Amino acid sequence: MTKTILTLVLLLSAVCFLQAQHSYKHQLPTVSYEKLIKAPASVDENPGLPSPVVSDGSREFILFKTAANKYTCMDVTVENGEPFDYKLGLSGKGNQLKADGEDFPHFAETGIHTTEELANAKTITGLSVAKITVDARPWGSSGVGFVADDETIMSVIWADNQTVGKLGLTHPDMARPLFHFWNAMHYQEKYNAEQEPDSRLQLASFFYNGKELQFKVQGSRGWQESIFNDEILGTGHLEIWRELIDEEQEFLNEKYKHLTAEQLERLKKELSYLHTGEMVLFYINRYGFYEGHNEYRVDPVTVAFLFGLKPINELHQAADGDLYGYFIAHFTENPE
Repeated sequence: MTKTILTLVLLLSAVCFLQAQHSYKHQLPTVSYEKLIKAPASVDENPGLPSPVVSDGSREFILFKTAANKYTCMDVTVENGEPFDYKLGLSGKGNQLKADGEDFPHFAETGIHTTEELANAKTITGLSVAKITVDARPWGSSGVGFVADDETIMSVIWADNQTVGKLGLTHPDMARPLFHFWNAMHYQEKYNAEQEPDSRLQLASFFYNGKELQFKVQGSRGWQESIFNDEILGTGHLEIWRELIDEEQEFLNEKYKHLTAEQLERLKKELSYLHTGEMVLFYINRYGFYEGHNEYRVDPVTVAFLFGLKPINELHQAADGDLYGYFIAHFTENPE
């Protein structure tokens, strides 16, 4: 009997931690596996394939352009892989599907929090939310911090959860395109480590929901410890951006013509550029945490815009007609 109960507990725990992988509302198109130009193979002409796509049952691919102006498809499937630990020199994919079902069971099951779940949370990963907030603020566990001075861990999670809900998406929907990008960088690094310099793969840009995105990745010395009691570490600097298309420019110029030129430019940058580290990718899927107002924040609206998850008019509506005010306002209210 004891063994049976233990088995059931372990099974339920696994479901809680992994259920969020099935909580995607933004569905990907499918393409025959034979049509994909799978890396490291490449072609001279854009194959015109949708990107991202699902192929071969459940494998996920995105289309990249290389520095040599060739095109290749990368397997970027979001999945749990080998351990990812800078301290031990391990460079696997890590636990990309893990959701914290022990602290947030509804979140783990559906990909979105309830206000009641957040209001009742007193601890996360065994640490009090008060301690996490202290560690997350500037000059706590890092100089920049994970939230602003006037924000708490719960005020940030709650505010972003409301935004994601307004967009009709889930936190796994938000984490997936970021993991797609990160997994492509992981493939490139592993592949190039075994190649001569002239044979190395040099990715230059990628395509996502009809948008071409540019990027830059840099490492740093040492690593950043997590503010939660988990294995997540960070050392990279990820930058992703894209140009606004004419329709987006026209929409913003019309709806926000009351802004100064400087404010309008800031709004456009908030929408079309992000700078963060790899920790946040795992934080989003595991806790629904995007960081507060600092230079590493990954705003849900920015993700939805950059990766073409939602059009600009729907993002405008989700921000109650004030995207500029949305981006500059700190999250100071805690869930009740």
